Amino acid sequence: VQLQASGGGLVQAGGSLRLSCAASVPTFSSIHMGWFRQARGKEREFVTAISYDGATTYYADSVKGRFTASRDNRKATVYLQMNNLKPEDTAVYFCAAPSLSVVPGILSRNENTYRYWGQGTLVTVSS
Repeated sequence: VQLQASGGGLVQAGGSLRLSCAASVPTFSSIHMGWFRQARGKEREFVTAISYDGATTYYADSVKGRFTASRDNRKATVYLQMNNLKPEDTAVYFCAAPSLSVVPGILSRNENTYRYWGQGTLVTVSS
């Protein structure tokens, strides 16, 4: 399983970015996916989780109403649309996939649920 995140960059506060995560997972359309982030000097934290069919999404309170997760199962890709970005959104963003042994499993906010992680993409929001 490989996850390739992209789309990070430098943006001014109030701006937008869209992250992508391309997955090489044979059963992609059967698995939930998650996004997490880690700011410098802080622990990794949950951002959003999206169900295997895209019908259900969970968001951290800090991003609710500003971030939107989506997925295209034909392209085996998940997206994170980030609007109205704030300096406190500055972090490395990771996409993650759960173990493939039980699908679809439970849609989870807990990073311990996720087994596979992308390399991360840096988002920097300037004030």
